Amino acid sequence: MRFKPRTAATKPLHVAIIMDGNGRWAEARGWPRIEGHRAGAAVVRPLVEAAPNLGIRTLTLFAFSSDNWKRPPSEVSALMRLVREFLDAETSRCCKEGVRLSVLGLRTRLPGTLRRAIASAESATASGKVLNLNIALDYSSRDAILQAAMRLRGAAAISRADFSAALSNPPSRRATPDVDLLIRTGGERRLSDFLLWECAYAELYFTDTMWPDLDAEDLNAAIENYRSRERRFGGTPPAISDRVRGDAGLLAVSGNQDCWLH
Repeated sequence: MRFKPRTAATKPLHVAIIMDGNGRWAEARGWPRIEGHRAGAAVVRPLVEAAPNLGIRTLTLFAFSSDNWKRPPSEVSALMRLVREFLDAETSRCCKEGVRLSVLGLRTRLPGTLRRAIASAESATASGKVLNLNIALDYSSRDAILQAAMRLRGAAAISRADFSAALSNPPSRRATPDVDLLIRTGGERRLSDFLLWECAYAELYFTDTMWPDLDAEDLNAAIENYRSRERRFGGTPPAISDRVRGDAGLLAVSGNQDCWLH
């Protein structure tokens, strides 16, 4: 599979994905919802393998939100088992391919076997330099923001960098960089309490493709769409900025303020 090569000047990307549509994908086939989640888990490996060649340095996947505890206990248990199986199966591969694996979110409500698998995977892959793979599990961005505010209360001064670092859970973990591109599969058009602080200037890309059907070509298409956009971060397009500077120069030379009206 070939993709457009990344130039040396291209900024490494943080791509975040809300992996939506697993249950509906299975139901459309007359299968139990857990089969959709199982198929969705199988999608992760090829996307992780493709990510570095697409210019992605950090890939954050929304696996389980804090609100997902409202789902039937049997589905929740199956999801937790799938995450543990993924970690057990993929940790050695991540080590070989230079992938650093981290988990975002609370851990106190997770099963003990899963907590141990997370700790083992994070320790084993800590030296990975090729790709940072974050899995958001029992994650709520609003809760993370509240917790960061509590950690920093009483501080004389707080910078954005300080707050970003305090958002990490556990607090000793490195700060998650700002998201460049947020992708949501499954046809929905909302953020669902995912990386709200980090997505302040993220480009949003929504697709009707269900998560189990997403492949590396789809990820490449989303990134090409992102690269076609003009990112101004509150500024003006270059052409307008150049024109404003030119008009200012003319005003300075002519000394005639009326020239702004022409």
